[in-house]
Amino acid sequence: MPEPSIAVLLRLFDSLRPAFTAPTWVSFVQVALGWLLTPGRHGVGAALVAGGLSGERHHARFHRVFSLARWEPDELGHWVFLQVLRWLPEGAPVPVALDDTLAHKKGPKVFGLGSHLDAVRSTRRHRIFAFGHVWVTLAVVVKLPFSRRPWALPVLFRLYRNQKECARRGAPYRKKTELARELLAVLAGWLAGRRCELAADSAYCNDTVTRGLPENLVLFGRMRPDAVLTASPPEVSGQRKAGRPRLRGPTLPTPKALARDPHTPWQRLDATLYRATRSVTYTEQVAQWYRACGTRLLKIVVVPVSAGSAELHVFFCTDPAVSAVYLLERYASRWAIEVSFRDLKQLLGFGDSQARTQRAVERTAPFVGLLFTLTVLWYAEAGHRSRWDLWPVRPWYRTKLDPSFQDMLSALQRAVAGISILDPASMFNNLQNPPRPPPDALRDAA
Repeated sequence: MPEPSIAVLLRLFDSLRPAFTAPTWVSFVQVALGWLLTPGRHGVGAALVAGGLSGERHHARFHRVFSLARWEPDELGHWVFLQVLRWLPEGAPVPVALDDTLAHKKGPKVFGLGSHLDAVRSTRRHRIFAFGHVWVTLAVVVKLPFSRRPWALPVLFRLYRNQKECARRGAPYRKKTELARELLAVLAGWLAGRRCELAADSAYCNDTVTRGLPENLVLFGRMRPDAVLTASPPEVSGQRKAGRPRLRGPTLPTPKALARDPHTPWQRLDATLYRATRSVTYTEQVAQWYRACGTRLLKIVVVPVSAGSAELHVFFCTDPAVSAVYLLERYASRWAIEVSFRDLKQLLGFGDSQARTQRAVERTAPFVGLLFTLTVLWYAEAGHRSRWDLWPVRPWYRTKLDPSFQDMLSALQRAVAGISILDPASMFNNLQNPPRPPPDALRDAA
């Protein structure tokens, strides 16, 4: 019987069996464990070497896991999502974050490759473009007992292809916002009516994403300072006149005009933003932003900014009943997905794969993103209490209180290094797991 921390890792992989055929699942576990053990640049070949599989199994068997095998990233993401839900309070809203990231890559025969704006290296004056893949990603934001900051755990992915790439291959072009809306539709099918709170930046706060969202999916986002706002349409008393009923009421001042009005009442609140308690000056109102959100009433919070080129920041929520402090804190939790993108690319090889075919490209990066989620879940359940959790001692850095993803990955590598991954089936047969409920029961539980 494996030790508890290893047993937890194996159970996490065992929960993913329904997404694969039996032979593919064995190869998936082997290449996943090898990928986690890989130092430096990642790839299928490097995973075989790190896992001790090179020379023991033919390399084509593992390349076929991504290029030919029967499994879908969305289905695999669903089973990982069910594991993430265990770390949320029962009945609590599901907080998620939505954003995209660029994975640098070159190669004339790589599917989906294109030139994209590199937001990390670009400034307002200088725009820098780079070749690579852009992934629109949806992640669940959870607070874990061992860390003061929230963690964004990716579960769904879509590859964005620019217009030139789509025209070259004769494929229909789809904007990032259209891909984001598709991800939200998949997520809505998983939630089964449970409230979900989505945090997204201004790039995803437009009518493509926001129009017609389900009532249980609440958006926390940012709007333009010059957005046109309207009040609710007036109630009609007596007999209604002929013609289409009004959808909007009178026009209200824009957020910019509201901030410049000397008669605007300002308030102050204390909010926990980016792991620090900050005092924020704000004003709020309830209004419609018809162009982006249709007739829904929004809670709008206007915050003046003293530093930088922006005069003010404007945040909104599609649930007008939320408080201003809750709105600001929920939107600030979106930053966790940016940290996850950095860790994915720097530590887990999110953009390292040399896959070229369409199916291999569309499945390798999601595979890495879901490995990130499984690593954090393993550490939360067993890794931070195991003998493998050894933080490096730095005499010049004695204030560290929370583990980084590097610490989690190092602990997992120490744990996995002591087991053989040549025959995963023998390890799983020793777990003595209770019978798993059928997939329908798991979906109902979600």
